[in-house]
Amino acid sequence: MTWAPEGTPQMLGTTAILGGAVAAISVWVGPAAGVLYWLAVVPLIGVWIWSIAFFRDPRRVTTASPNELCSPADGTVADITKMDHYEGFEGPVVRVGIFLSLFNVHINRASCAGTVTRTRHKPGKFFAAMKTEAIDQNESNTLWIDPDKPIPGPVVIRQIVGMAARRIVCHAVEGTRLTAGERFGLIKFGSRTELILPDVEGVDILVNIGDKVQAGVTLMIRCPATAGGTADDAHNRKDDRSLSGAST
Repeated sequence: MTWAPEGTPQMLGTTAILGGAVAAISVWVGPAAGVLYWLAVVPLIGVWIWSIAFFRDPRRVTTASPNELCSPADGTVADITKMDHYEGFEGPVVRVGIFLSLFNVHINRASCAGTVTRTRHKPGKFFAAMKTEAIDQNESNTLWIDPDKPIPGPVVIRQIVGMAARRIVCHAVEGTRLTAGERFGLIKFGSRTELILPDVEGVDILVNIGDKVQAGVTLMIRCPATAGGTADDAHNRKDDRSLSGAST
């Protein structure tokens, strides 16, 4: 197990603050206070362990085939939505939203191999990530990826902050070449990550709402082996099946 270097300031800060609090309690109250002492100290130790574990960065091995997309984040599938329009696409799209709790790994990984064509950071609010308002109004960072064939493109991965998350880290820039499952950033504390791609005929959603997923590991979408790699292939809409959501 390794830890994300981006979390070093937070890990050092919480260690100093909580360590100082434990030291102060030990001086002012001391173990002689018995149960009261441990009631005060144990929760602080628990918070410290969580604050360190939050930035864990486990090794992941991606088994996705060239026509499959893996999850870009750890968490729970919150919604699967079909939309008639989305910026950067020439036809309908399907969006899979993933909610990341405070206890999930928060490393983001590329869902497929491809080249980043552009990125955009959008300032915004800090609604709880599970709320509908968070999707459009919260601070976010969006990557547009030109995927390797046969995956139709573009593929969009969107990092969205939550009520507790206050900072998005993204190392990918325009021109960055990503491999499937490659680590490209993280969101510090609870948040949401979205995967968006053209809703072409034959695209098969492999997850359901409520499923637990792991970044770079869980296979999320399977595309037709003969699909193209550009937005021009996005005009043939697949059947509605059991997807939930509304057009925008």
